[in-house]
This record gives sequence, structure tokens and C-alpha cells, in this order.
Amino acid sequence: QVQVVESGGGLVQAGESLRLSCTASGLTFDDLAMAWFRQAPGKEREGISCISRSGAFTYYADSVKGRFTISRDNAKNTLYLQMNTLKPEDTAMYYCAAVGGYYYRCPMGGNQYNYWGQGTQVTVSS
Repeated sequence: QVQVVESGGGLVQAGESLRLSCTASGLTFDDLAMAWFRQAPGKEREGISCISRSGAFTYYADSVKGRFTISRDNAKNTLYLQMNTLKPEDTAMYYCAAVGGYYYRCPMGGNQYNYWGQGTQVTVSS
């Protein structure tokens, strides 16, 4: 049974940091490209970052570039998203997603991912 589980969300003030984590079980973690998406109320889902199987390739949306860092520890089957200098507009539900079959890069379209977590809420107050 495949399980993708996010953790680490919470309520912070603008300018503070949070680190999200995501574990994937029931899959061979280092076969998976991984990504973080977010969705704020009334807005479309946004792909914010992805990372290739090995971690050698990463992608960031302009909205988070320079503030967020995606990483993975394949030995621990865990994906991370370090979020610094958080802004109120970063408030959203954050989702981890996984897909197999990509060797050197990672896709950034939500419909390209097979496995999704339930999400973790991040709220940034001004």
C-alpha cells in the first residue's frame, strides 16, 4: 500500500521559517521524482518545486525561488522543503507528490504525478 505523508506545517509570522517533510512508503523512494505543490483557498493548485530521483536536478517556481529549498534523503525515504523568509501569500495547503519513470529530471505538472499526500497547512501571519 502506497502512503505519502507530509508533516511540518504550522502557523508562523512573516519572515520566519518552516521545514516540511514528506515520507513515501510502499514505493522504492529513490525511483521517484518528487514535488511540492500548494493550494490556497479560492486559488488553483501551484507547483512550487520538484526534485529528480538523485537530487541532482531541482526546479523552483518564481514565487519561491531564492526562499525555498527542496532536498531529499533517499536513505531515509524523506523529501524536505525548507521555507525561509515566509510571506503571508505563502499561506496554503502544501502537498507532496511522487511519480516514477523520470530518470534525470522531474515534471512540474500536477497531472503527471501518481501519488499524493493529504497535505499540511502552512499559515503565515503578517
